[in-house]
Amino acid sequence: MWNIDLTLLDVGRPTRAAYAEAFRDVTGRPLVQLPQMAGRTESEIFFEALALNAAGPNPGAAADEELLGRFNQHLAAAFGARRGTLTEQGRLMPGARDAVAQVGRLPGVVQTVLTGAIRPNAIEKLRAFGMERFFDAEIGGYGSEVYPKGAMLLRARGQAAQKYGVDFTERSTLYIADSSRDMEAARIGGSRSLGVASGRSSAGELRDAGADAVLDDLADTAAVIAAVDQLTLSGD
Repeated sequence: MWNIDLTLLDVGRPTRAAYAEAFRDVTGRPLVQLPQMAGRTESEIFFEALALNAAGPNPGAAADEELLGRFNQHLAAAFGARRGTLTEQGRLMPGARDAVAQVGRLPGVVQTVLTGAIRPNAIEKLRAFGMERFFDAEIGGYGSEVYPKGAMLLRARGQAAQKYGVDFTERSTLYIADSSRDMEAARIGGSRSLGVASGRSSAGELRDAGADAVLDDLADTAAVIAAVDQLTLSGD
């Protein structure tokens, strides 16, 4: 499983612009303060943004769920309207395409994504950079779901097992991501973890959060392959 933002690509500018537009459309208030986004799901970010910007509805699960549903719809529309700017204002992280392509050629490997982005936006990001074809998006985990990433990872493992008829154990499941929260999610969700220090978390922070191995970036494809081999075979 791969995280997307700041692991594979960086489309921070259009993402933040879409987020601000959707927030204003749904709450009627400007997004003055945006919470920390690294390693978090859209639902977590949205509800914290409501609190930070004093824009929340009357407390209640039904009101929260309805508001989140409307926000996700507006966010997908706002992000989709910016698809032409993704490659202009964004970039692939160094070595990302070769790393994903080469890992996908390893025997028995199934690649998907585990991301805090809602599903339509995750697909837009991958498609913009020609990366969608490397992943089975059907079994991935997305921020459209109101679950923390650890629970999303567990669910994705179950979906993969059902589709492919293989038990994806903790020793055969690997999450490659860039934040300390992602390393914690891997531990909770029953997965090995490969930290990539290309985001907001340093190599030391990734190790402290429980990463099984850490790379500075994905630029050295051979190093990525070696890490994937070691982490997924070391328990067999």
